[in-house]
Amino acid sequence: MYRSNNCGELRSSHINNEVTLSGWVQKVRDKGFMVWVDLRDRYGITQLIFDEERTPKAMMEQAQKLGREFVIQVKGTVIERASKNPKIATGDIEILVSELTILNSAILPPFTIEDETDGGEELRMKYRYLDIRRNPVKNSLIFRHKVTQEVRNYLSNQDFIEVETPYLIKSTPEGARDFVVPSRMNEGQFYALPQSPQTFKQLLMVGGMDKYFQIVKCFRDEDLRADRQPEFTQIDCEMAFVEQEDILNVFEGLTRHLLKEVNGVEIEEFPRMLYDDAMRLYGNDKPDIRFGMQFGELNAVAQHKDFKVFNDAELVVGIAIPGGNSYTRKEIDKLIDWVKRPQVGALGMVYSRCNDDGTYKSSVDKFYNQDDLAKWAEVTQAKAGDLICVLSGPTDKVRAQLSALRMEMAERLGLRDPKVFAPLWVMDFPLLEWDEDTKRYHAMHHPFTSPKPGQIELLDTNPGEVKANAYDLVLNGNEIGGGSIRIHDKATQAIMLKHLGFSDEEAKAQFGFLMDAFEYGAPPHGGLAFGLDRLVAILGGQETIRDFIAFPKNNSGRDVMIDAPSKIDDLQLEELSLKLNIKS
Repeated sequence: MYRSNNCGELRSSHINNEVTLSGWVQKVRDKGFMVWVDLRDRYGITQLIFDEERTPKAMMEQAQKLGREFVIQVKGTVIERASKNPKIATGDIEILVSELTILNSAILPPFTIEDETDGGEELRMKYRYLDIRRNPVKNSLIFRHKVTQEVRNYLSNQDFIEVETPYLIKSTPEGARDFVVPSRMNEGQFYALPQSPQTFKQLLMVGGMDKYFQIVKCFRDEDLRADRQPEFTQIDCEMAFVEQEDILNVFEGLTRHLLKEVNGVEIEEFPRMLYDDAMRLYGNDKPDIRFGMQFGELNAVAQHKDFKVFNDAELVVGIAIPGGNSYTRKEIDKLIDWVKRPQVGALGMVYSRCNDDGTYKSSVDKFYNQDDLAKWAEVTQAKAGDLICVLSGPTDKVRAQLSALRMEMAERLGLRDPKVFAPLWVMDFPLLEWDEDTKRYHAMHHPFTSPKPGQIELLDTNPGEVKANAYDLVLNGNEIGGGSIRIHDKATQAIMLKHLGFSDEEAKAQFGFLMDAFEYGAPPHGGLAFGLDRLVAILGGQETIRDFIAFPKNNSGRDVMIDAPSKIDDLQLEELSLKLNIKS
């Protein structure tokens, strides 16, 4: 056998045992008369020792030629280590080597295989198989495994059945672009890779499965960010004969289970917030409630004071920065430059200092007196020593800009502790959202989301006011899951598709299979899908997902390790009846 023990296993209780270990050479320290080698595998590091008094000359020379990442096997005796290392679990012992076999030599790696490496992100992605040997990535993948196992345990104990659904499906409009796959056997026709198993899980409810889940790959051809990949993993769930409250209870339970089993954290409260309130108080639909800095809308106390910038604005809104009055004028100017960056897009920022003596000093003192500024402080809940930051302009833009500033200031002030977890349900999203480019409404979630009870009639008179029977689960300012109660009858689904701009013929062509299924007795049903990549990252104390994915893509959607996507040869194109028309 290649090993009797792993490299993280041996302790003082094993002294005098004869063992066989295999792994990678982490480091070699050659003192001439003595050589120490750190041997590494997935489980840890064990120190090997060769010395000229006890080691044959040929083996000593062989040990001195070992390089980083050589794969070796050793046999030897566990002995007490003369200079113990309390930083590693095996630090009390070492192996006096009696046999050394080089299983595979290695060239010098392009970056050091250490926790703190000298390799940049793109280089490490190119050599991802080396990066996985480093503890931060290795431990992230093991952590993901643990989370996934706990998800399966919880859902299985709740009588959910894991069912696989197809990857080669029909293209349907669900927001992002589909990845498409040409069919050789059906000339001129294409499969699409699923953005989610949405229609299939609904069909499983029609099929009587009652409770379904799947840990499934999904695909969206959209612009990428640090926390977004073209292929991602969902914990996809659906339940029959349920109302919204049933679903919230089940998945609050799952979240509590994960936080307790994975992080050792007990969470009791899952507060609920209306979408409209989330936008009004935090400027986005996934607020981080670990800290305050709620928005204060200032129109009533800041307009009609001869300050044209505010008077012409649709919304004047501010936040109080805790302790911000200590900032110098130069620091505040840098903050103004930060909100004016293209990524945020504000035209400027007004501020007011809240002095310790109860007075105020603002950048617009020419227009506002102490009583006016005191009202600003009241609305933004500012205290002595705080700094009130105010933005103005179109409502949606200003809320997004101030939300970005709120999150930036929380980061700078250390208010986003990754060890503190604050879940939140955001409820009652708009059913539809207006698209200026197409000049029509689109489904905010997807076309199968049910409107809130009693609001279907509003689709004809005021579609923008219709609320969806939908909910998102937010954790620490990140959406980790979202779902809805689905439409489960053909007539309501037809009305919904009509308001989304589908003709009867288009609706039948795209979704006829689902609407036909509804005529065979579809139960009321609903569900929720967690984004596994993001959920694991947040539970692991991070917000970027790449280290929790074995082989991620870069920001251009490329796998730089295998160089994909890539061209295919002319023969393949011919077999698929495809002809390229690439514009230079």
